[in-house]
Amino acid sequence: MTTKLIYITVTMPFGNAEQFFIPEVMELMRQGKEIMIVPRSPSGDIINSDAKGLQNLTVSQPLLSLEILWVAVCEFARCPLKSLQAFGILFRSRSLKILSKNLAIFPKGLWLSRRAQDWGATHIHAQWATTTASMALIANQVSGISWSFTAHRWDIRENNLLEVKVQKASFVRFISESGVQMSREILKGEQLQEKIRVIHMGVPFASFQANQFAEYTPPVILCPAGLLPVKGHTYLLQAISILKNLGVNCILKIAGEGGLREELKKHVKELNLIGTVQFLGYVPHNELLGFYRDGKVGIVVLPSVDLGNGNHESIPVSLMEAMAFGIPIISTNTGSIPELVENGKEGILVPPSDEQALADAMQTLIENTDLRRILGENGRRKVEKDFNIEMIANELYKLYFDPQNVKKY
Repeated sequence: MTTKLIYITVTMPFGNAEQFFIPEVMELMRQGKEIMIVPRSPSGDIINSDAKGLQNLTVSQPLLSLEILWVAVCEFARCPLKSLQAFGILFRSRSLKILSKNLAIFPKGLWLSRRAQDWGATHIHAQWATTTASMALIANQVSGISWSFTAHRWDIRENNLLEVKVQKASFVRFISESGVQMSREILKGEQLQEKIRVIHMGVPFASFQANQFAEYTPPVILCPAGLLPVKGHTYLLQAISILKNLGVNCILKIAGEGGLREELKKHVKELNLIGTVQFLGYVPHNELLGFYRDGKVGIVVLPSVDLGNGNHESIPVSLMEAMAFGIPIISTNTGSIPELVENGKEGILVPPSDEQALADAMQTLIENTDLRRILGENGRRKVEKDFNIEMIANELYKLYFDPQNVKKY
């Protein structure tokens, strides 16, 4: 039997906010799987060069258009009872704000139902547990096509019909153990827990070859992260200032864009770090990997912080990629990061929001060539074992088309 998967995103392959999904889809394609990508709200250009290979698989329709409305009306007329039942489910939303988001997605959910049936879809999978999963839920309720979704972190915290969605999905994929723990406050029943599978995000390990890194003087430290509060750039700048005052020379390159750019640049000036810190802005993915491949980066640092109420990191793909190249990493003991990095073996973890500990860790790696090599080798083995996208895609595909593979968490 031909198996066809519909893969729902927010914007991917457009824009750069969801580029960490690309390896997963590319690997499923490489294995010969038939896929249709449906972004909920396609916007922007295709920035990531890898994503250009997905354009022909993508059905790009805005959240609301005349076509969406017309198909939704026709689908409602064809299946009025099922459509009304799907509509009624949305009113179990826990707040007016979440209800309004789900009602906004309802027409496109009906459109997806019709599109999935016309294409002969076997399964629908949504990234994120919020409105993308609402869209898949609506399509499932009307079409009867099986569905599932991936829960990350902030979307678990939002709790957009999470319990209902887990009840009605074939399975739910969590990308981290800590995400499962977060969900336990919402998902109480043992039957719901049986739907859970922990399957990490991954990277194409085979294409990331370990290299001998050039010894730059001063050493180059890279922070590949959007300029957002949760990424902890302020503490990294303070740590670099501490190193400079100790006479430990290095260059910090920050790859990413975001709302904190001007504030951080001001902080660089106040700390007298002009010339030491470089803001690279948005760096295309291939160019970023090129830094690693060409040995232009000695250490990767992600100084993430915990903003409270579950607002912290999941398992950062940016760290996986650096580790897959054998680059030693420093990060913080927060969120799901310890699931990727066992402190002292695959990298160095320090307490979040602790600039002194961060400075000490960077100084240790800068001054210890053997430790950099050992951590780099261990990190690369960790990614190969647990975060290899080929292995992860195989596991996902079995779940998509053989729900009996779902095991109790």
